[in-house]
Amino acid sequence: VYTGAYCGYCNAAKKLLQTAGIPFEEIGLDDKPELRQKLSEENGHYRTIPMIFIDGKFIGGFTDLQALQKQGRLLG
Repeated sequence: VYTGAYCGYCNAAKKLLQTAGIPFEEIGLDDKPELRQKLSEENGHYRTIPMIFIDGKFIGGFTDLQALQKQGRLLG
């Protein structure tokens, strides 16, 4: 999960994963503009955070993660 320090959606995504008992690695992008740009270019110019990957596959942001959870497709 690529995040920003003052990002409400990032915090919501982390809380959702924690509540579901799903382990994750958080990588802060506040001081890594080059990495954020690279990730954006590699994922269809998706620029907002959080940027969430599951098993190395980009799934989107918080609303995409929340949709997977509501569909029962997010397993811990």
